[in-house]
Amino acid sequence: MINCIIIEDEIPAQKILKNYLNKLPNIELKGVFNAALEANAFLNDSTVDIVFLDINLPDISGIDFIKTIKNPPAIIMTTAYPDYAVSSFELDTIVDYLVKPFSFDRFLKAINKAKRISVNTDEVTSDASDETIFLNVDKTLHKIIVNDILHVESDRNYITIVSKNKKLTYIDSLKNWKERLPENTFIQVHKSFIVNSNFVEKISGNALYLRDNRIPIGRTYKQDLLKKLKIV
Repeated sequence: MINCIIIEDEIPAQKILKNYLNKLPNIELKGVFNAALEANAFLNDSTVDIVFLDINLPDISGIDFIKTIKNPPAIIMTTAYPDYAVSSFELDTIVDYLVKPFSFDRFLKAINKAKRISVNTDEVTSDASDETIFLNVDKTLHKIIVNDILHVESDRNYITIVSKNKKLTYIDSLKNWKERLPENTFIQVHKSFIVNSNFVEKISGNALYLRDNRIPIGRTYKQDLLKKLKIV
């Protein structure tokens, strides 16, 4: 479970962030603060993975506030002023920059980037194969072990996740899944398919086989596929 807080003095912006976060079952909102100094006491006693931080705050700017935090978490900046983007990215803890108003797709991209950075920087004691995600399908949370996923298939606005023992279909995009999955293991082989390279059994012509699943290989993806599979 990913924990986060919001530091934002604009109520409409708070509502948008909370609404977007409510769509993600694996993220828990631990608090909403109107000013940086309000959040400071919380951060002194608690740890979070992600902070959504507005730049223009009533007591101290978001940029200056980051500099006061010891061992800061991943920061996603939010502001209505795009001119701040260049200077804010000079701080290593800022992983993305959302210019208001931002879409859910853009918000999700920032979340995925922050999660990848958190995984890379944390001292992870469990094996990578234990990494799990929860998918909210038909009002039910389904646990999926990432390395058990055979392939991801896109059909218009729907995504089908095929794992060793589950097959789930829900509304999402292949682009989001490409950003979410480890790129060293999962390879996009077609405009509608991402596959787990660990389960590729054979390649014949313009198709590959994962157990009993035949997956087409797009012409523009084949060279990259062969390269990643180290086929010479």
